[in-house]
Amino acid sequence: MDLNLTGRTALITGASQGIGEGLAIGFAQEGVNLHLAARRGDVLEALAKRIREEFGVSATAHATDLTEPEAAERLAANVGDVDILVNNAGVIPGGDLFSIDGETWRKGWELKVLGYIDMCRLYYAKMKAKGGGVILNNIGNAGERYDANYIAGTSGNACLMAFTRALGGPSLDDNIRVVGINPGPVDTDRIYKLLKHRAREWFGDEGRYKELQDKYPLGRPAHVAEITDQMLFLASDRAGYTSGTIITIDGGITSRSSII
Repeated sequence: MDLNLTGRTALITGASQGIGEGLAIGFAQEGVNLHLAARRGDVLEALAKRIREEFGVSATAHATDLTEPEAAERLAANVGDVDILVNNAGVIPGGDLFSIDGETWRKGWELKVLGYIDMCRLYYAKMKAKGGGVILNNIGNAGERYDANYIAGTSGNACLMAFTRALGGPSLDDNIRVVGINPGPVDTDRIYKLLKHRAREWFGDEGRYKELQDKYPLGRPAHVAEITDQMLFLASDRAGYTSGTIITIDGGITSRSSII
């Protein structure tokens, strides 16, 4: 299926690893020119170099900490206009109400929740001025599965789901689509850290984390491409009537009301 993305430009935050890295490669394969933002400048530069050499598209690295004052504004000024914005930066720490202190809670929300909102505010205005665009918010299915042991993340993701629906409802009036993606567990370092943490809590032995993985649909987390392929489609004109909604990709975990 031709997604007709060749020649477009995308900005991806949190692009140095995991879904962000996989999405950068996926967009490059489709002929999209890239601006890649993350804190880890050396990793980001290596990824941008690889993309330029392998796929022949433009790829620019922007070492950026979006929690710093005015960082989003500086990034937007350096990047300029894009056709596609992917908000992907930020991991909110796990823990219950009494193990997550106020500073840790605020730090997690500063990057992911407020960071997404800041980037949307900046780029919605740019896209409206130039005639349209697509904003994809990578959120996470914890916003639908209210987990007391991930209370800061559950609350933050639910906030971003509401924000995405609110912004994306009327956005097609400006020829802008705003869509949220809720992955469940994905085959990245992050999910294995979470599983090991839970195994320590539940069994007193992080080496038993595979017992928790066995409870996933198909006995595994999602492959990165199973998330990024959907995001590529949503960024394309083939999803031209999709806005103000959330696409959940978790193998049915949310529908099972699973605690994993």
